[in-house]
Amino acid sequence: AELGSWAPLPQDGEFTFLLLAGRRQCFYQPAPANASLEAEYQVIGGARLDVDFSLESPQGVLLVSEYRKSDGVHTVEPTELGDYKLCFDNSFSTISEKLVFFELIFDSLQDEEDSDGDGWADVVKPEEMLDIKIEHVKESIEMMKTTLEESIQVLTLLRDFEARDRKLQEGNLERVNFWSAINVGLLLLVAVLQVCMLKGLFQDKRAVST
Repeated sequence: AELGSWAPLPQDGEFTFLLLAGRRQCFYQPAPANASLEAEYQVIGGARLDVDFSLESPQGVLLVSEYRKSDGVHTVEPTELGDYKLCFDNSFSTISEKLVFFELIFDSLQDEEDSDGDGWADVVKPEEMLDIKIEHVKESIEMMKTTLEESIQVLTLLRDFEARDRKLQEGNLERVNFWSAINVGLLLLVAVLQVCMLKGLFQDKRAVST
C-alpha cells in the first residue's frame, strides 16, 4: 500500500482526517524523555468502521499493533526522547475510505518529592506554614483541573460514539430508501406489463371473433 504523507502533530489536540481506500497514513509525535503520551483513535465513518493501527517508539520498536479495530486507547509512560510514529492503515480495503478521529494527550511527569519521614514538620518554621498551605491548595486545584480534563475527554469520546451511531443510522436509512424505491419501481413495471398483456389478449380475442 502506498505510504501517506507525514505530518507533524500538536502535543495536545484532536484531529480528524480521511483515510483513502488502499492507503496508509502516518503521523509523528515529538516527545521528551520521561513524559506521558496518550493516543486515542476511533473510526467514525466508512464501511465496517475498522482500520489497522500501529505505534512505534523513536528507536523503531513496535509498541502497539492492532488489526481491523474501530477504536483504541494507548498510553506510553515514560516516553523516550524523539518522534513517536502513529500509522493508520486502510490497505486491506479496496473501495471504502475511512473517516478517522484521533486525540493526543501529552503530559510531563512530575518527579516524586523526597520524603524525610515524620521529622519533616520539625524543620519547617512557623512563618513557612502559610506557604505550605498555599502549595497544598495549588495541588488541589491541579488535581481538580486534571479531573476536569479527564471528564472533558470522556464527554468527547461519548460525542464521537454518538456521531458514529448517527452515521450508521443515516446509512441504513439511505439503503432502506434506495431498495424501497427499487421495489416500488419494479412493482410499477410489473403492473404496466400485466396491463399490456391483458390488452393484447383482448385484442387477439376480438380479432379472432371478427
